[in-house]
Amino acid sequence: MLNVKKVLGVCAALSAATVSFAAEGEGVAPSAAKLVDFGNGWAITNSMATGWAVSAFILFLVFFFVGKPKVLPGKGQAVFESVLEALRELFEPIVGKKAFPTAFPLLVTFFIFILVQNWMGLLPGVGTIGWGHVIDGHFEMTRPLIRPFTSDFNGTIALALVSFGAWLILVLRFAGPKLLFIDLFGNKADKAETPGWLYPVLTLTFFVVGLIEVFSIIIRPFTLSVRLFGNVFGGENLLHGTGFFFVFYFMELLVGLIQAVVFTLLTSVYIGLICNHGDEHDHAEGGHAAEAHH
Repeated sequence: MLNVKKVLGVCAALSAATVSFAAEGEGVAPSAAKLVDFGNGWAITNSMATGWAVSAFILFLVFFFVGKPKVLPGKGQAVFESVLEALRELFEPIVGKKAFPTAFPLLVTFFIFILVQNWMGLLPGVGTIGWGHVIDGHFEMTRPLIRPFTSDFNGTIALALVSFGAWLILVLRFAGPKLLFIDLFGNKADKAETPGWLYPVLTLTFFVVGLIEVFSIIIRPFTLSVRLFGNVFGGENLLHGTGFFFVFYFMELLVGLIQAVVFTLLTSVYIGLICNHGDEHDHAEGGHAAEAHH
Protein backbone atom coordinates (compact mmCIF):
# COMPACT_ATOMS: atom_id res chain seq x y z
CA MET A 1 0.00 0.00 0.00
CA LEU A 2 2.88 2.31 0.86
CA ASN A 3 4.51 1.66 -2.53
CA VAL A 4 1.25 2.49 -4.30
CA LYS A 5 1.06 5.80 -2.44
CA LYS A 6 4.65 6.59 -3.44
CA VAL A 7 3.92 5.86 -7.10
CA LEU A 8 0.79 8.02 -7.02
CA GLY A 9 2.76 10.79 -5.35
CA VAL A 10 5.44 10.71 -8.03
CA CYS A 11 2.79 10.75 -10.81
CA ALA A 12 1.07 13.70 -9.17
CA ALA A 13 4.36 15.57 -8.90
CA LEU A 14 5.14 14.90 -12.57
CA SER A 15 1.67 16.05 -13.60
CA ALA A 16 2.05 19.24 -11.57
CA ALA A 17 5.42 19.88 -13.15
CA THR A 18 3.99 19.31 -16.63
CA VAL A 19 1.07 21.68 -16.09
CA SER A 20 3.38 24.27 -14.52
CA PHE A 21 5.74 24.03 -17.47
CA ALA A 22 2.85 24.39 -19.91
CA ALA A 23 1.37 27.31 -18.02
CA GLU A 24 4.56 29.28 -18.55
CA GLY A 25 3.76 29.34 -22.27
CA GLU A 26 6.66 27.12 -23.29
CA GLY A 27 6.05 25.10 -26.39
CA VAL A 28 7.79 22.01 -27.71
CA ALA A 29 11.08 22.63 -29.49
CA PRO A 30 10.92 21.70 -33.19
CA SER A 31 14.26 19.90 -33.10
CA ALA A 32 15.28 16.99 -30.89
CA ALA A 33 17.82 17.63 -28.13
CA LYS A 34 21.24 15.98 -28.39
CA LEU A 35 21.97 13.71 -25.46
CA VAL A 36 25.36 12.57 -26.76
CA ASP A 37 27.17 14.58 -29.45
CA PHE A 38 29.90 12.73 -31.35
CA GLY A 39 30.65 15.70 -33.61
CA ASN A 40 30.53 16.05 -37.41
CA GLY A 41 26.73 15.81 -37.32
CA TRP A 42 26.65 12.48 -35.49
CA ALA A 43 24.69 12.44 -32.25
CA ILE A 44 22.21 10.49 -30.15
CA THR A 45 19.08 12.57 -29.62
CA ASN A 46 16.35 12.17 -27.05
CA SER A 47 13.90 11.06 -29.73
CA MET A 48 16.29 8.33 -30.90
CA ALA A 49 16.81 7.12 -27.34
CA THR A 50 13.04 7.12 -26.75
CA GLY A 51 12.49 5.13 -29.96
CA TRP A 52 15.00 2.48 -28.88
CA ALA A 53 13.57 2.33 -25.36
CA VAL A 54 9.99 1.97 -26.60
CA SER A 55 11.01 -0.74 -29.09
CA ALA A 56 12.69 -2.69 -26.29
CA PHE A 57 9.63 -2.18 -24.07
CA ILE A 58 7.26 -3.49 -26.75
CA LEU A 59 9.42 -6.58 -27.25
CA PHE A 60 9.49 -7.12 -23.49
CA LEU A 61 5.69 -6.93 -23.32
CA VAL A 62 5.30 -9.45 -26.13
CA PHE A 63 7.71 -11.94 -24.57
CA PHE A 64 6.33 -11.38 -21.06
CA PHE A 65 2.62 -11.68 -21.83
CA VAL A 66 2.78 -14.08 -24.77
CA GLY A 67 5.99 -16.04 -24.25
CA LYS A 68 5.92 -19.29 -26.21
CA PRO A 69 2.65 -19.41 -28.21
CA LYS A 70 0.30 -22.16 -27.11
CA VAL A 71 -2.60 -23.93 -28.80
CA LEU A 72 -4.83 -22.92 -25.90
CA PRO A 73 -3.84 -19.23 -25.49
CA GLY A 74 -3.52 -17.50 -22.17
CA LYS A 75 -4.92 -14.04 -21.49
CA GLY A 76 -1.89 -12.19 -22.83
CA GLN A 77 -1.67 -14.28 -25.99
CA ALA A 78 -5.44 -13.96 -26.53
CA VAL A 79 -5.21 -10.15 -26.38
CA PHE A 80 -2.36 -10.04 -28.90
CA GLU A 81 -4.12 -12.51 -31.20
CA SER A 82 -7.29 -10.40 -31.09
CA VAL A 83 -5.33 -7.28 -32.07
CA LEU A 84 -3.53 -9.13 -34.87
CA GLU A 85 -6.79 -10.61 -36.17
CA ALA A 86 -8.43 -7.17 -36.27
CA LEU A 87 -5.45 -5.72 -38.16
CA ARG A 88 -5.43 -8.68 -40.52
CA GLU A 89 -9.08 -8.16 -41.42
CA LEU A 90 -8.29 -4.51 -42.12
CA PHE A 91 -5.13 -4.90 -44.21
CA GLU A 92 -5.46 -8.22 -46.07
CA PRO A 93 -8.17 -7.08 -48.55
CA ILE A 94 -6.10 -3.98 -49.31
CA VAL A 95 -2.65 -5.54 -49.72
CA GLY A 96 -3.78 -8.72 -51.48
CA LYS A 97 -3.36 -12.36 -50.49
CA LYS A 98 -0.11 -12.84 -52.38
CA ALA A 99 1.89 -10.05 -50.69
CA PHE A 100 0.04 -10.05 -47.36
CA PRO A 101 2.11 -12.70 -45.48
CA THR A 102 5.29 -10.73 -46.14
CA ALA A 103 3.81 -7.26 -45.65
CA PHE A 104 1.77 -7.96 -42.51
CA PRO A 105 4.67 -8.04 -39.97
CA LEU A 106 5.83 -4.66 -41.29
CA LEU A 107 2.35 -3.15 -41.09
CA VAL A 108 1.76 -4.43 -37.55
CA THR A 109 5.13 -3.06 -36.44
CA PHE A 110 4.37 0.32 -37.99
CA PHE A 111 0.97 0.53 -36.30
CA ILE A 112 2.06 -0.49 -32.79
CA PHE A 113 5.29 1.52 -32.81
CA ILE A 114 3.69 4.72 -34.13
CA LEU A 115 0.69 4.41 -31.81
CA VAL A 116 2.86 4.03 -28.69
CA GLN A 117 5.13 6.88 -29.78
CA ASN A 118 2.16 9.17 -30.48
CA TRP A 119 0.75 8.51 -27.02
CA MET A 120 4.15 8.93 -25.36
CA GLY A 121 3.82 12.71 -25.53
CA LEU A 122 0.68 12.53 -23.37
CA LEU A 123 2.44 10.97 -20.39
CA PRO A 124 3.33 13.23 -17.43
CA GLY A 125 7.00 14.13 -17.42
CA VAL A 126 7.62 13.64 -21.15
CA GLY A 127 9.25 16.83 -22.36
CA THR A 128 9.42 18.32 -18.85
CA ILE A 129 12.17 16.17 -17.31
CA GLY A 130 15.73 16.92 -18.33
CA TRP A 131 18.40 19.58 -18.18
CA GLY A 132 17.97 23.36 -18.09
CA HIS A 133 18.57 26.47 -16.02
CA VAL A 134 16.61 28.89 -13.85
CA ILE A 135 15.66 32.29 -15.30
CA ASP A 136 13.78 34.84 -13.17
CA GLY A 137 12.83 32.16 -10.70
CA HIS A 138 11.44 29.83 -13.38
CA PHE A 139 13.08 26.66 -14.65
CA GLU A 140 13.65 26.75 -18.41
CA MET A 141 14.04 23.37 -20.10
CA THR A 142 16.85 23.21 -22.65
CA ARG A 143 17.41 19.47 -23.10
CA PRO A 144 14.41 17.22 -22.38
CA LEU A 145 15.37 13.65 -21.55
CA ILE A 146 12.39 12.05 -23.31
CA ARG A 147 10.83 13.00 -26.64
CA PRO A 148 8.43 10.89 -28.74
CA PHE A 149 10.05 9.55 -31.88
CA THR A 150 7.15 10.75 -34.04
CA SER A 151 7.39 14.34 -32.77
CA ASP A 152 10.84 14.62 -34.37
CA PHE A 153 10.78 15.29 -38.11
CA ASN A 154 13.90 13.14 -38.56
CA GLY A 155 12.02 10.25 -36.96
CA THR A 156 8.99 10.50 -39.24
CA ILE A 157 11.26 10.81 -42.29
CA ALA A 158 13.00 7.59 -41.23
CA LEU A 159 9.65 5.81 -40.88
CA ALA A 160 8.50 7.10 -44.28
CA LEU A 161 11.74 5.97 -45.97
CA VAL A 162 11.36 2.49 -44.46
CA SER A 163 7.78 2.44 -45.76
CA PHE A 164 8.90 3.51 -49.24
CA GLY A 165 11.75 0.99 -49.31
CA ALA A 166 9.43 -1.83 -48.21
CA TRP A 167 6.90 -0.79 -50.88
CA LEU A 168 9.57 -0.97 -53.60
CA ILE A 169 10.83 -4.39 -52.47
CA LEU A 170 7.35 -5.89 -52.18
CA VAL A 171 6.17 -4.50 -55.52
CA LEU A 172 9.23 -5.78 -57.39
CA ARG A 173 8.98 -9.17 -55.68
CA PHE A 174 5.26 -9.90 -55.98
CA ALA A 175 4.28 -7.86 -59.06
CA GLY A 176 7.52 -7.49 -60.99
CA PRO A 177 8.99 -4.64 -63.05
CA LYS A 178 6.84 -5.45 -66.10
CA LEU A 179 3.51 -5.17 -64.27
CA LEU A 180 4.73 -2.04 -62.49
CA PHE A 181 5.63 -0.41 -65.81
CA ILE A 182 2.30 -1.41 -67.39
CA ASP A 183 0.35 -0.16 -64.39
CA LEU A 184 2.13 3.22 -64.55
CA PHE A 185 2.44 3.86 -68.28
CA GLY A 186 0.29 1.27 -70.03
CA ASN A 187 -2.77 2.14 -72.10
CA LYS A 188 -5.79 1.09 -70.02
CA ALA A 189 -8.24 1.43 -72.89
CA ASP A 190 -9.66 -1.63 -74.61
CA LYS A 191 -8.12 -1.62 -78.08
CA ALA A 192 -11.00 -3.61 -79.55
CA GLU A 193 -13.55 -1.04 -78.44
CA THR A 194 -11.45 2.10 -79.11
CA PRO A 195 -11.32 3.88 -82.50
CA GLY A 196 -7.99 3.40 -84.26
CA TRP A 197 -7.16 7.12 -84.37
CA LEU A 198 -7.95 7.57 -80.66
CA TYR A 199 -5.85 4.72 -79.29
CA PRO A 200 -2.42 6.37 -79.95
CA VAL A 201 -3.71 9.59 -78.37
CA LEU A 202 -4.78 7.67 -75.28
CA THR A 203 -1.39 5.93 -75.19
CA LEU A 204 0.35 9.31 -75.04
CA THR A 205 -2.15 10.54 -72.44
CA PHE A 206 -1.62 7.53 -70.18
CA PHE A 207 2.15 7.95 -70.53
CA VAL A 208 1.93 11.55 -69.31
CA VAL A 209 -0.35 10.45 -66.47
CA GLY A 210 2.26 7.81 -65.61
CA LEU A 211 4.95 10.49 -65.33
CA ILE A 212 2.71 12.38 -62.90
CA GLU A 213 2.16 9.15 -60.96
CA VAL A 214 5.94 8.60 -60.76
CA PHE A 215 6.31 12.07 -59.27
CA SER A 216 3.59 11.32 -56.72
CA ILE A 217 5.41 8.10 -55.78
CA ILE A 218 8.69 9.96 -55.32
CA ILE A 219 7.15 12.48 -52.91
CA ARG A 220 5.33 9.83 -50.85
CA PRO A 221 8.05 9.74 -48.15
CA PHE A 222 7.73 13.51 -47.76
CA THR A 223 3.93 13.53 -47.55
CA LEU A 224 3.86 10.57 -45.13
CA SER A 225 6.47 12.12 -42.84
CA VAL A 226 4.99 15.65 -42.87
CA ARG A 227 1.46 14.40 -42.13
CA LEU A 228 2.57 12.34 -39.13
CA PHE A 229 5.02 14.91 -37.76
CA GLY A 230 2.64 17.84 -38.20
CA ASN A 231 -0.21 16.20 -36.30
CA VAL A 232 1.91 14.89 -33.41
CA PHE A 233 4.08 18.00 -33.03
CA GLY A 234 1.07 20.31 -33.37
CA GLY A 235 -0.85 18.29 -30.79
CA GLU A 236 1.99 18.52 -28.28
CA ASN A 237 2.19 22.28 -28.66
CA LEU A 238 -1.59 22.53 -28.31
CA LEU A 239 -1.47 20.63 -25.02
CA HIS A 240 1.41 22.71 -23.66
CA GLY A 241 -0.30 25.93 -24.73
CA THR A 242 -3.61 25.01 -23.06
CA GLY A 243 -2.14 23.65 -19.83
CA PHE A 244 -3.05 20.07 -20.76
CA PHE A 245 -6.77 20.88 -20.75
CA PHE A 246 -8.56 17.53 -20.47
CA VAL A 247 -10.72 18.01 -23.59
CA PHE A 248 -7.66 18.47 -25.80
CA TYR A 249 -5.89 15.68 -23.94
CA PHE A 250 -8.53 13.11 -24.91
CA MET A 251 -8.69 14.59 -28.39
CA GLU A 252 -4.95 13.91 -28.78
CA LEU A 253 -5.52 10.31 -27.69
CA LEU A 254 -7.85 9.99 -30.66
CA VAL A 255 -5.49 11.86 -33.00
CA GLY A 256 -2.61 9.59 -32.00
CA LEU A 257 -4.67 6.51 -32.86
CA ILE A 258 -5.93 7.97 -36.14
CA GLN A 259 -2.44 8.96 -37.30
CA ALA A 260 -1.08 5.48 -36.57
CA VAL A 261 -3.94 3.99 -38.60
CA VAL A 262 -3.53 6.51 -41.44
CA PHE A 263 0.23 5.96 -41.82
CA THR A 264 -0.14 2.17 -41.80
CA LEU A 265 -3.23 2.22 -43.99
CA LEU A 266 -1.57 4.41 -46.63
CA THR A 267 1.45 2.08 -46.66
CA SER A 268 -0.85 -0.89 -47.25
CA VAL A 269 -2.77 1.00 -49.96
CA TYR A 270 0.46 1.85 -51.81
CA ILE A 271 1.44 -1.83 -51.73
CA GLY A 272 -2.02 -3.04 -52.70
CA LEU A 273 -2.38 -0.67 -55.67
CA ILE A 274 0.22 -2.77 -57.49
CA CYS A 275 0.34 -6.14 -55.72
CA ASN A 276 -3.41 -6.56 -55.35
CA HIS A 277 -3.78 -5.62 -59.00
CA GLY A 278 -1.34 -8.44 -59.72
CA ASP A 279 -3.60 -10.86 -57.81
CA GLU A 280 -6.55 -9.81 -59.96
CA HIS A 281 -4.41 -10.16 -63.07
CA ASP A 282 -3.34 -13.70 -62.11
CA HIS A 283 -6.94 -14.59 -61.25
CA ALA A 284 -8.13 -13.34 -64.63
CA GLU A 285 -5.42 -15.30 -66.45
CA GLY A 286 -6.35 -18.42 -64.48
CA GLY A 287 -10.01 -17.93 -65.45
CA HIS A 288 -9.16 -17.57 -69.14
CA ALA A 289 -6.95 -20.66 -68.98
CA ALA A 290 -9.76 -22.67 -67.37
CA GLU A 291 -12.20 -21.54 -70.08
CA ALA A 292 -9.73 -22.50 -72.79
CA HIS A 293 -9.23 -25.90 -71.17
CA HIS A 294 -12.97 -26.57 -71.15
